[in-house]
Order: sequence, then C-alpha cells, then structure tokens
Amino acid sequence: MAAVIDNATHPAFEKLRSHRIDTLNIDVEEYRHKKTGARHLHLAADNDENVFFVALRTFPMDSTGVAHILEHTALCGSERFPVRDPFFMMIRRSLNTFMNAFTSSDWTAYPFASMNRKDFDNLLTVYLDCVFFSKLDPLDFAQEGHRLEFDKPDDPSTDLVYRGVVYNEMKGAMSSPTSQLWQNLSSHLFPTTTYHYNSGGEPDHIVDLTYDDLTKFYRHHYHPSNAIFATYGDIPAREHHEKFEELALKRFDRLDIDLPVRDEKRMFSPVRVEQGYAVNEGEGTDNKTHIVVGWLLGQSFDLQENLEGQLLSAVLLENSASPLMRALETTDLGHAPSPMCGLEDSNREMTFVCGIEGSEPEKHRELEALIEATLLKVAEEGVSQERLEAILHQLELHQREIAGDHAPYGLQLIMSAIAPMVHGGDPVELLDLEPVLATLREKIQDPGYVPGLIRKKLLDNPHRVTLTLRPDEKLESRRQEAIREALARRKEELTEDEVQMIVERANALEERQMHKDDDSILPKVDLSDVPLQMPEPEGRYDGDISATVYARGTNGLIYEQVVVPVPALTEEELLLVPYYTTLISEVGCGELDYLQMQDRISAESGGIGASFSAKGRIDDVQDLSGYIIFNGKALSRNRAALTRLLRDVYSDARFDEKERIREIIAQVRARREQAVTGSGHALAMGAASQGMSPGAWLSFRLGGLAGIRGTKELDQALKDPQELVSLCEKLAALHKKITDQGREFLVIGEEEQLPAMVDDLKSCWQSASAAANSDWKMKPVSYTTREAWLTSTQVNFCAKAYSTVPVDHPDAAALTVLGGFLRNGYLHRTIREKGGAYGGGAGQDSVNGAFRFFSYRDPRLEETLEDFDKALTWLQETDHEYQELEESILGVIGQLDRPRSPAGAARHAFHNKLFGRTPEQRARFRERVLAVTLDDIKRVAKTWLVPENASIAVVTSPENRARVEKLGLGVQEL
Repeated sequence: MAAVIDNATHPAFEKLRSHRIDTLNIDVEEYRHKKTGARHLHLAADNDENVFFVALRTFPMDSTGVAHILEHTALCGSERFPVRDPFFMMIRRSLNTFMNAFTSSDWTAYPFASMNRKDFDNLLTVYLDCVFFSKLDPLDFAQEGHRLEFDKPDDPSTDLVYRGVVYNEMKGAMSSPTSQLWQNLSSHLFPTTTYHYNSGGEPDHIVDLTYDDLTKFYRHHYHPSNAIFATYGDIPAREHHEKFEELALKRFDRLDIDLPVRDEKRMFSPVRVEQGYAVNEGEGTDNKTHIVVGWLLGQSFDLQENLEGQLLSAVLLENSASPLMRALETTDLGHAPSPMCGLEDSNREMTFVCGIEGSEPEKHRELEALIEATLLKVAEEGVSQERLEAILHQLELHQREIAGDHAPYGLQLIMSAIAPMVHGGDPVELLDLEPVLATLREKIQDPGYVPGLIRKKLLDNPHRVTLTLRPDEKLESRRQEAIREALARRKEELTEDEVQMIVERANALEERQMHKDDDSILPKVDLSDVPLQMPEPEGRYDGDISATVYARGTNGLIYEQVVVPVPALTEEELLLVPYYTTLISEVGCGELDYLQMQDRISAESGGIGASFSAKGRIDDVQDLSGYIIFNGKALSRNRAALTRLLRDVYSDARFDEKERIREIIAQVRARREQAVTGSGHALAMGAASQGMSPGAWLSFRLGGLAGIRGTKELDQALKDPQELVSLCEKLAALHKKITDQGREFLVIGEEEQLPAMVDDLKSCWQSASAAANSDWKMKPVSYTTREAWLTSTQVNFCAKAYSTVPVDHPDAAALTVLGGFLRNGYLHRTIREKGGAYGGGAGQDSVNGAFRFFSYRDPRLEETLEDFDKALTWLQETDHEYQELEESILGVIGQLDRPRSPAGAARHAFHNKLFGRTPEQRARFRERVLAVTLDDIKRVAKTWLVPENASIAVVTSPENRARVEKLGLGVQEL
C-alpha cells in the first residue's frame, strides 16, 4: 500500500490511509513505522477513554502454553522497571478503566484504557518496556509457568508436586467439558496448523516447557516487526507515535520474521472421533455425552466469506425459529443444543459448529442424519425474504450499537479489527459494514443465494469432524495416578545436587516473593489527580405516564424498560422468578406461538428480555425492595414497534407451550452447570455470605450454588408430565401477579427521538397506572455457614465472609478500601504468587452487608483459608505506609468512576435512584472513601472481621471430602 504524504505525520511513520466511518463516529487511520515495519491502527474518536493495544503474532506449534506463560512472565519486570511485578503494581497506582493481557490462538495482546492523560502516559511507558524489553527472570517463569517443588518446599522427604500460576489456571480452565470440547474439535479440524494446539497450554504439556524454550519464543516473536499497535480515543496519532518511537521503536531495526500461518490442508472425507472427559466417580454417566459437528469454512479476514458465514449461522441458529436451532432444541437425542453452536471467526479460517449435549455416545450418527436432513430441507425450500431482512437488520444493529458496559467500547472495536490485521486482511472493511450490508441486501433478493451457500459451505464440504465427548468416571483418577507415579519416579531419580537445587530454588523464589521492591521507579497518579465528582446523566420525568427520559448519544438506537415492583410472593413463587425472566422472551404471545414470536423479536428489535433486581436500603440491608424489569432495544426507525412488542409480551405472554418450557429449562440447567468452573469464586462467596441478609440469601437461592442444584432438580422433576403442567400453571399465575402491579418506564435515546417515544408509550399503554409500592417483604436473615460444595474440578475455590454494614454506614467506605489493601499488600503475594492460585482477594459487598475473601482456581484449600485469617493479623501487626492506602483508595475511585456506554450510564443512574442510591448518597460515599485513614481500616477490620464469626464455603472435588469434613464443613453435593 503506497504511503500518503501528510506533514502532520510523525517523521518515523508513514500514513497509509484515512477512512471515515459515520455509523461509528470514528476516523480510521492506518500507519506503518518506516524502520521496523510495525503497523499502527488509530481509531480517532471524540472520547476521552483512550485505549492502547499492542499485539504480537504468536503461533505456537505445541500445547506447552509457551505464548500464555510468556504473556504472564513478560509483565514481571523489565529493563527500565526491574521490579518483580510492575503489572500488578501499576494496577494499584493507576486510574485505569481496563488493564489486562491475553493470549488468543494466534496473537498475544497487551491492552489498557484510561480517561486520565497522565495515567495513560504512565501505563504506556510501563507496557512498552515490559513487552519489548522484558527481563524474563527464571524465578518468574517458575512462579507464573510451572516448577517442581516438594510439597513442603524445604522438606525433601515430602512428595514432589507441580506448582505454577498458569499450570493451575489451565487445570481450572480445562476442567470444563466445553473447553475440552472446543480444544478437541479444533485439534481435529486443524491437524497441521497452530490451531491444532492449545495456546493456553494443556496442564500435562505445560510441565514440558523449559525456560530456554520461553526465551527463544520471546526473541523470535516480541519484536516491533511482528507487532500491531492499535489505539482509540481523542489523543492524536502523532502524539502516540512520539511515545512509541521514544520509548521503544527507535532501538530496533527491521527483522524478517518468518511466521507463516497457512490455510489448513483440506480433508476429502468427514472424520469421526470419540474422546472422554472426567466426571466424578459414582455420579453416573447417563445423558452426559456431548456430540458436535464442525466444518472448516473460508478465511475470516475475507469480508465476503466472513459475512456469508455470519449470514449462514444466523439463518440456521440465531434463535428457536431458526431451522437448525429448532431441530437441536426439539430432538430427543439430547437435552439441549451445545454451547459450541455457531460461527467462530477469530482464527485465520472460520469454523461452523452445531451439536447437542445431554446425549449418549451411540447417537452420533442419528445426530449427523438430523443435521444433514435439516440442512437439505433449508437448501431445497429456501429462506423467506422477511427472515433474511431480519438477519441483516440484526447485523446492522450490532454494528451501530455503542457497547462499553463490560469492556471499553474502543477496545471492542480494536478486537474486531485485529484478526484481519494478523492475517493480512483489511481492518477497515470489517469495521465499516454499511457497504457490504448493501451488497448482501442485493444478493438475498436471489432466492437461490442462501441455499447455494448451505450446499457449498456445509452439505458439499467434506472437511467435517464429528466429535463425541463421553463422560468417564475413571479418567480423573487415572490421570492423577499417572501424575503421582511420574513424580514418584522423578523423585527416585533425583541426585543429591538436584534435590538441593529444588530446595534452593524454592527458597530463592520465596525470598524474591517476600522482597519489597523499590516501587518509586514506577510512575503513578495520586489522589490529587482524582476528579472531585464524576457527572451523572440527568433524566427528565414525565408524570403523565410515569416515564423517566434520558437524552444520550446512542448512535441511532433506542432503549426502553418497563419497571414493575415485585408483588407479594411466596417462597415457591420467588424461586420461580429466574425461570420466569428467562422464559418471558422465549414463549408465545397472544395469537403467536413461540416460533412466530422469535421471528417478530428478530425483525423488530435488537432483543427483549426481563430481569429481577433486589437491594437492601442504603441504611439497612435487611429491608429489601425489588423490581422485575422488562427491557428492549431497537434501531430508532423501529421505535413504535419496540414499544408495542414490550407491551404485548408484558400483557399477553403465554405459558401454555409445555414442550417449549421443558426445552428451555433443560438449556438453563446445562448453562448453569457449565458456569461452575469459570465462576467458582463468585459462587463460593455467594454461598459463604448467604446468611448475612435477605439479598444475599436470594442471590444464593436464585443464581448461586443452591440455585444451580435447584435447576437440576427441577429439570429432573419435569420428566413427569404432571409436574410440567403444574409448572406452566404456576408461571402463568406468577405472570398475572406481576402484571397486576403498577409500573413505570425508562426511555433512552437521542434527543430528537424522545418526544415521539413518549407519545408511543402514552398511546400504547393508555391504561398504565402510576408506579405502585410493592407489598413484597422478606424476613430478616442472619446465620453463619460452613459448607463445602463438591463438583468435578481439578482446582478449588475458597471463600470466607463476615457480616458487615450497608452502603450508607460510616464504616462502609473504610471496609471497601480495606478489600484492595488486603489484596495488594498480602493476599496477592500469598495466594497467587506463593500459593499458585490464579487469583485471590477480598472485598466489601455493601449491597448485602458482607465482607468476603476469595481464591480462584486454587491448588490449596486449608492453607488458603488460614491465609485469609493471617491477612487480618498482618494488617494489625505490620507498619504500613500511606502510599499503600492511597493505592487502595485509587482502586475504589477507579471502580466508582468506571465509564459506561451512553445507554448504560443512563440505566445505571436510573436504577441507582430506584434503590435510593441518589447522587447525594453517592457523593457522600465518595467523600468518605477519599478520607479513609490507616487507623480507619485497622479499626473496621477489628470491629467487623472477627475470625470466630466467619462463614466459610469452598467449591472442591469429591476426592477432598475427608479434608473438608475435617475442617468441620458440611458437605453439599452439586
């Protein structure tokens, strides 16, 4: 690509092009560094949340996790910042809105975001040094990757064990059947390229990686000639270039880096594979098999191929009215569609996957026949014009929507552009979808277009793998026995010198972990850089219809909510609420059955749904109030249709489609069971704090471990037709109770849309009454818990909780600051660095009046619970510096000031007020946080965190039953 002459461009760079995308309100600028060839994609936007992202193409050719372990180790000290842990130290010294690093299948990225310019420059300085001038200390490799150690590190008579942060992280990640499903399917769809391997690392292979392998991989891959820089926000590209050049690029020359990822060699006939995954001994293997079929498609960075793949996936799988999804949901070959269903377009070549879970191994041929028959039927009968228009409507809406409630919007845009940049495609094309959507609109006029795609890409495509993943009760015990035998043999073979070396390395690592680095060499922001108060969006109230209206820059989208106070409910009705909120958008409505409603929702909106929200008063967590919220979004041209859609669902949702309800409950069960290995720490904290307030009890019963067990029991019970009839009747009665309440409305859109939106509400909801006060009450809850929940996991999740105070209590601010203080000063070092867990920390939950300690993907159990108590001793007995306190205060303020999407900020402000979290209360809390002293955090810890009063919950494997019983924990089977 020829360079564009531009005098505003930094002399070290050449500008390749500039492209305006009006639908995203950004200017895309592409640059190349003259000397090294490094590429830079800048998304210029009127947004002060600036994002930095640097990616290195990393194509591992084994499953040792070298790219993943390098991602961790690169952040453990650099040339300019030779401290042990600059990444986690900077998290504490920063007002970042996002800070992380991650390893994909074919690239490794280091992103951050900040709204503060000084902070952005600080982080940029550290990130560039860590990436391009990393120290890679062998002890950091031992800590973050893997190491051999004696069970008691200084006692060679004890057993040899493997330890390491990534080792334990991947033991946790690969405990999930869906992770194994994806990895096994990929290894067979891609027999010869990098995607054959697990870039995160397979635990059994991680231990084969050597330090020399790591440094060799770093030297080959971590060079500007192999780098892609990307930025977003209101800092001009030239200012970024000055920093890139000064801090890193000027020290490098161009390097010819040979990293070919070629297209996979095509197979000429389908392959069938059967493999096992571990389930607990004695839990049974019936209906626990996963069967998926995957096809290899074209290149992800070819825009035409990509959009055709998305179109194909949406036609077949978008919702329950889509033919393939309907077939998978209604078949008796399994319980639910596989979570793998859909298009994966992040690799060089795309994959399309569909399948079921809750099946039996011998049913794979029947599933293949069902899938082929469904595809053939669509190919022969075609797809209606209305359905195809609805799918393009969804693509347009998805492209237009400004996200940013979970990760910075700019980072999400960069992530969608990175795959084509890695593989030689055009990132601008993939961001600017308008022209290609127009082309697709023309193509779908041809009734043979989509049937042709189905034949070419699926029916006539022999590069297909059917994977059957069956449960195996003996697999985990065989694996553990093999590891024990290998380590025992290894120990027998150790020479005296090797024994001494293992002990000395363990001592050196502990000494390094305990050493206090001089962190003054790291840049920082301090409390003087904190804005006094972040502005909140202001809404207008229309009393005629009880509507709160927010004018926000939503890029052509509108958002509506119908907010209903929870009526008086029995405990049985309350436990049905999560199923009710899931089902409301999945069932029929009025004259339309659920299939027709799925089509209507897709054609008229960007999705509708319902949720349940409950919180205690700001001064009393025992006094709970709650709301059921019906919500939807749409393009502004579908404004009136969205209002009617929400009203119809609210008024006329039907709970008489028994088989449909049965299917959805089975799907809910499958998703909730799979969530345990990814969210075990949150589930353990929820179980530990269940007795501290009605809100905590509700969370535990509805969405926590008790809720997961309840869903399994409900799914089992619904095999009885009478139970299913009874459930449908109860849901219909619950719906009537909810819709008999008063209601109010939330409306968000661009200023010019709002008057018409309010008019639509008034004409559509003529009988709407003013918001009624709920007469729902829950009894106060106060009890302690000591529980161990047993499930299939290779790692543990530990939690300890203490009953504390609500958000407006004077001690809430100090307790909130205390969480970060304990994590930064003690728990991170003890639980992650020394203990080998992937994570650990503590925090105050002022909504439920609980302070909670946790560990995540943790190889230890009793020791971690003891470390939670030792953290409190450390707090009281150690002399602390003010800077440690300031860092924790900065972390709290960063969370309070976290930016949201335009619509998300309005929703947040509205719901805060709904629960009494007024701007005045929030300002009061902020002032208290900024005023917290070291004496305050010691005092509140002594007052509220008394170890004898703690509640404990752990999520662990059945093989630890005796250990948890010895700790006095009651055993709960999940």
